[in-house]
Amino acid sequence: MFTAWKTGTPAHRRYIIRTMAFSLPYVAICVAMMTTDAFDDLMGKPAAWVLAAAVSAPVIGQIWATLALMRESDEFVRGVTAKQFIIAAGLAMAVATFWGFGESFAGAPHMQTWLIVPVFWGLYGVVSPFIRSSR
Repeated sequence: MFTAWKTGTPAHRRYIIRTMAFSLPYVAICVAMMTTDAFDDLMGKPAAWVLAAAVSAPVIGQIWATLALMRESDEFVRGVTAKQFIIAAGLAMAVATFWGFGESFAGAPHMQTWLIVPVFWGLYGVVSPFIRSSR
């Protein structure tokens, strides 16, 4: 990340800032939910939807940050990033579909649907080094 900051384009530097701006509140809320009982009283109540929105907003923001990187970059970076994004999304959907059928037919344990977000970004990180062309 530090190399990208020093040698990257202004679009990449804005992407890093946006990523940090969205990641920090997401991690803070998730850690607070996992390590404290501060949100336990909200569970199952209408106010819990506010919490769900608060945790979802940074995820939506990160997707926007990636799309903004594509919009603000030259056509080569735009093409490569779009290809990486599309392949990671397709693989994440394939993993979710496989697991869903595993739950339905093979008795696999239930996985929360929000786990698709870390699966997607994990796959994005895995495929990105191998996708260096927009072709």
